[in-house]
Amino acid sequence: MEKVCLELENIELSYLDRLVLQIPRLAVHQFDRIGIVGKNGSGKSTLLKLMNSQIKPEKGHVKQYASFEYFDQLSIPVEKDVDFELRGKLLIPKTEIKHFSGGEKTRLKLAQLFSTYHEGLLIDEPTTHLDEEGKQFFIDELTYYYGALVLVSHDRYVLDKLVTKIWEIDDGSVKEYTGNYSDYISQKELERKQHQEQHEKYVKEKTRLLKAADEKMKKADKITQANGHISKKETKAKANKMFMTKSKDTGQKAVQRAAKAIEQRVEQLKKVEAPKSEQPIRFHQPPALSMHNKYPIMGERVTIKAGERTLLHETSFQFSLGQIIVIKGRNGSGKTTLLQHIIKQGEGMVISPKAVIGVYDQMAYQFGKSETEYMKQRSDYEESKIRSVLHSMNFTGTDLKKNAQNLSGGEAIRLELCQLFLGRYNVLVLDEPTNFLDVYCIEALEKFLKAYEGTVILVSHDHMFIDRVADCIYEIDDRQLVCKKS
Repeated sequence: MEKVCLELENIELSYLDRLVLQIPRLAVHQFDRIGIVGKNGSGKSTLLKLMNSQIKPEKGHVKQYASFEYFDQLSIPVEKDVDFELRGKLLIPKTEIKHFSGGEKTRLKLAQLFSTYHEGLLIDEPTTHLDEEGKQFFIDELTYYYGALVLVSHDRYVLDKLVTKIWEIDDGSVKEYTGNYSDYISQKELERKQHQEQHEKYVKEKTRLLKAADEKMKKADKITQANGHISKKETKAKANKMFMTKSKDTGQKAVQRAAKAIEQRVEQLKKVEAPKSEQPIRFHQPPALSMHNKYPIMGERVTIKAGERTLLHETSFQFSLGQIIVIKGRNGSGKTTLLQHIIKQGEGMVISPKAVIGVYDQMAYQFGKSETEYMKQRSDYEESKIRSVLHSMNFTGTDLKKNAQNLSGGEAIRLELCQLFLGRYNVLVLDEPTNFLDVYCIEALEKFLKAYEGTVILVSHDHMFIDRVADCIYEIDDRQLVCKKS
C-alpha cells in the first residue's frame, strides 16, 4: 500500500467572515497525481499554500511525511543553478531576468523546479504564458515523474494528460473524483442526470400524494353534504337516526384525518430542487454593425519588426467574415505584435470601413475610474441578458453592483470579456483570453464565442480551447503567417 506523504485533518480556514476551507480529512499518497479545480476565488491556491505550510489553519493539522517543492505562478524567479540541458531545452535566454517575457520567466522557474528531484510537487498554474512547446515539455517531464504530484491548473488538456484524481473545491468543501479532467466532467454529468431523476421522482410523488389528499377532502365534503340533506320527516321516522348521524360524522372525520396524514407525508418528503440549467446565449448583431465583405480583414505583404528583428516578412492573409480565427506560434514569434498591427491598421492592412473592433489585452485589465453597473453603460442588450452573461462568468448577487475600480484582477478580466461580447462591436481581437480564468469560465467563454455572430481573431496556447472554438487556425512560422486549418 502506498504511504501517505501529506495529510490534512479537521481543517478550518477563514478569511474575514467567510469560511474558505473546511476539510475533515484529505491525504496525498506516494504516487498520487491530483488535479485541483474550482472557480476563481474558491481556494485552490490557498489549499496549496496550506499544504506547503505557508498558511496556518485556525483549526486542524497539516502533516508532511515527505519533502515537497512548491511552484508559485506569481513568484519572480531568481538566478540560481539550473540544469544546463534543461536550460537549452527550454530556450531560456542568456540575459538578465528583468528582460524576460512572461513565458521566459515561467520556463526558467520550470527549469529550476526540474533541476532537482523532489518526493512531492505542489504546482500552481504552471502553464500560464507558456506556448505549445513549453506545455509539451512540462507534460513530458511529469509523465514519468516518480513522486506525488498536486497540480492546480486551468488547462484541461494538461489535466487530462497528467492527473488520475480530481479534487473539486466548492463552497469550502473538497470532493474527490477518480480519473482525469474528462472523467471528472463525465461524472459531473452523471451526477446532474441522477439529480434530475431524483427531482422528477420527488415531483411525481408529491403530485400523487397531493392528489390523494385532495380526493380524501372531496370525499369528506360529500359526507358533510349528505348529512345536510336528511329531511325532518326522515329524522322522525327513523329511530336509529342518532346512531346514523354519529356514524357519518365519524366517517367524515376519519376521511379528513386521512387527508391530513397524506398532507403531512408531503411535508416530510425530502425536497429535491431541479438542477440548474443554462439558457442558450445568442449575441445578435444589430443591422448597423452588419458587414458584407467576404474578407473584412486582410493583410497584403505585411512586414513587422521588433527593433532589429523581423517577426513577419511580406506575409499575406485573408480573415473570413464571421469566423473564429486562432493565431498560434512560439513565445516571441510575434503573435501579440501582429494583433497590435491589425488593431492600429498598420502598413499592409486592409480593413473594412464598417469594422468596429473590440480589444482584449491580456495585460490591461484594471479599470481606471470609479463606476458601478459598468455593463449598462456599454451595451444595448436588455438587463436580463446582461445578467445572464455576467452570471455565466461567475458574477452573482452583490457582485453585480460592485464598483468596477474595486474589482480584483480576475474579476476585471471576466468583466472585460463580458463587455466585449455584449458591447457594440462586430470584430473582437482577443490576446490570450483564457489566461487567469478558471475552467468553468473558460467553458463559458467557449459558449460566448460559439454564440457570437461577429468575426473573432484570437491568440491562445490552450489546446482544448482551440479545438473547441477555432474555425480557422494560422501559425507564425519562419516569419510567415501560414493557414494550418480552414
